[in-house]
Amino acid sequence: MNPLQSQPRSHPPVTEAASAATALPDLTQHEIEALRTRYNLADAHTHQRQSDRQRGIIADLPKLWYEAERGLQATSEQRFTEAFFRLQRQPTALARNKTMLSYAASISTMVVGMFLKQRHMAVTLIEPCFDNLYDVLANLDVAAYPIDESALHAADRIYQELERRVRTDALFLVDPNNPTGFTLLRHGRRGFEEVVRFCKDQQKVLVLDFCFASFTLFDSAVTRFDVYELLENSGVTYLAIEDTGKTWPVQDAKCAMITTSDDIREAVHNLHTSVLLNVSPFTLNVLTRYLRDAAEEQLASVRDVLDGNRDLIREALDGTVLECQEPVAKVSVAWARINHPLVKALDVQRLLYARGVYVLPGRYFYWSEPSKGDAYVRFALARDPQMFADAVAIIRKVLNRHAF
Repeated sequence: MNPLQSQPRSHPPVTEAASAATALPDLTQHEIEALRTRYNLADAHTHQRQSDRQRGIIADLPKLWYEAERGLQATSEQRFTEAFFRLQRQPTALARNKTMLSYAASISTMVVGMFLKQRHMAVTLIEPCFDNLYDVLANLDVAAYPIDESALHAADRIYQELERRVRTDALFLVDPNNPTGFTLLRHGRRGFEEVVRFCKDQQKVLVLDFCFASFTLFDSAVTRFDVYELLENSGVTYLAIEDTGKTWPVQDAKCAMITTSDDIREAVHNLHTSVLLNVSPFTLNVLTRYLRDAAEEQLASVRDVLDGNRDLIREALDGTVLECQEPVAKVSVAWARINHPLVKALDVQRLLYARGVYVLPGRYFYWSEPSKGDAYVRFALARDPQMFADAVAIIRKVLNRHAF
């Protein structure tokens, strides 16, 4: 018998809405559904409250508006780019001054897909990863083939694993990875060096999604070195995506970036300008203030919320059928394994949704073979701590109430 069928009679039945949600086709549609719930632990966007320091930025919004109104677009862009790469400790990217801005990481990913399509390239894409990366590529008719994240786990085998598994023109990695929190920085410089060496030797285009890279900053466990120095000096053909959208609580006022090697910059720039003109200078002014504040406080306001919520979910799941998987980089999501052969992620999601808590099932992150993700659930951590504590209490109660 499926253990979910043995729930106590006093437990109300799962709602039709909760059952219907499990049939949604992709993670973004799950996240849209989650926006209707009281306890949305689905999307990795930032929903925590402003810190005391950040409330000072909000108080200055009129000033930032008129600053944008009076100033030049180029000035807002330059100030933002400088603040971003200084915070990220990427002086080479700052010095090269060739980064293109867009208003969402999905737009930057679309430009990457357009480039691959234009060059008739197939791509090897990391798995697990957020499924919209695959969906964007598929919608542009770019063929994608999976490479399991485990191929990158041992530094002395990275080159051999890539040589054995990558048969496409391009390699697409997410670092740190969403949902697992794995990063090549686990190996210091060597992990990235081995990936770059492989791509250079084998003439592969390297695509790097750094949208969660801020969570490697000010962390004693991992250190983000000047990755762009390595990329530029190696001569590898690359496209790198950066983003602010997963880090600061700015109501989705965000900016994404693409930086490329010189050999393809003109081609990518022409595709980029076919998609958009510019990012709002007001948004850039606001983000610049958040970036400068983050540098001064060493991201404490962000890290404190995530660390506290991570501890809460780890403690709540202890002794239940779910077990938190420890990330290499402390990203803004928690990845939990279901330690029961008869319980699947959609079962857990459905039960929690019936109690007003929305989490993401792992199967969608395994875009090539969804069944591999049936044993995982993802929790978003960038939430108001009190709301998160209330949600976690419900999660614990639901998991304890069922005879798993």
